[in-house]
Amino acid sequence: MNTTLQARAAYNAESGTINTPRATEYRAFARITHRLKSAVANGRDMPALAAAIHDNRRLWTILATDVAQPANPLPAALRAQLVSLAEFTRVHSGKVLREGASPDPLIDVNIAVMRGLAGTGGTT
Repeated sequence: MNTTLQARAAYNAESGTINTPRATEYRAFARITHRLKSAVANGRDMPALAAAIHDNRRLWTILATDVAQPANPLPAALRAQLVSLAEFTRVHSGKVLREGASPDPLIDVNIAVMRGLAGTGGTT
């Protein structure tokens, strides 16, 4: 490998990435939210939408399980709100799949969580 290739590899964005739990959570929400948006933009592509909703439910289940643990360091009020959002996500996901409800509220909730994870409040 020549010097240029070595330098390029050393400064590659992926090679020096520090993965904090918060950044990992943000990326998971961003990936799934993008998939939800794409399925809607593609004329409510039901197979893609169903797969994205399934993964979104799994993400929220993992999150709810984590915040329900007594050792979780988040404030109790925030933990309760996240569990409530997980339940909303579960129920609304069923409505989207069974009744054709809009997936927009699922996208909006995920974006709000991403804003919180990014510490931006009003913007992503």
